[in-house]
Amino acid sequence: MISVSKLTKTFNDLKRGNVPALNAVSFEVRPGEVFGLLGPNGAGKTTCLRILSTVLRSTGGTAIIAGYDVNKNPAQVRSRIGFMSNNTGVYDRMTAWEMVEYFGQLYDLEGEQLRERMHAVFATLQMNDFKDLLCAKMSTGMKQKVSIARTIIHDPPVMIFDEPTSGLDVLVARNVVDAIRKLRDAGKTIIYSTHIMSEVEKLCDRVGIIHKGSILAMGSRTELCDQHNEHDIEELFFKLVDQYDGLQASVAV
Repeated sequence: MISVSKLTKTFNDLKRGNVPALNAVSFEVRPGEVFGLLGPNGAGKTTCLRILSTVLRSTGGTAIIAGYDVNKNPAQVRSRIGFMSNNTGVYDRMTAWEMVEYFGQLYDLEGEQLRERMHAVFATLQMNDFKDLLCAKMSTGMKQKVSIARTIIHDPPVMIFDEPTSGLDVLVARNVVDAIRKLRDAGKTIIYSTHIMSEVEKLCDRVGIIHKGSILAMGSRTELCDQHNEHDIEELFFKLVDQYDGLQASVAV
């Protein structure tokens, strides 16, 4: 469903010149799988996901989603994905229903088809209690649900979540994770970016550990722990990051 090969991205900085954000990143996501990108802030997770969602263009490499190249066929890719950034970005003067309806119309849904889809999404995410509430009056958790709803309103086969629980309290974060778990159970192909170990444990079938723009390891939690002789994903994560940083420091010297 998703194939990423040697994906590279550099940004031009006036002081530092070309700054690498992704270094030949490669991975695949199988149909119906939740693939986690686990890494600290600044690891390259958001850059990778923005390329996959056609917000950014890569410097090199390829990314294919549902048979379409993200650089060559961006419109076809956008119609087949739902992308939720870590910024809810809801409009204060619209209600939850109006907001999701607007995004449905952007995806060419209309009439009875749109209404049926909206009723299904609002029921799944338990949003009917605040469907007529203005976004300006919503709690953070409500806004997150609106953001998820507009991401999935067109029922895309591929969904991309960029740290959707960042900055949320534990109860709201749990509700968001539960909502994404339902999408996983419905057979959606999901890329899930996070730096929170517990979310990887709960949601992800396989995980890629990313640090400073490079994939350090990839596989299921069990496979990775067995390969690196660690008892849990958190210890494995810190071990790989420390090893990478130590190697980079020695090369620099």
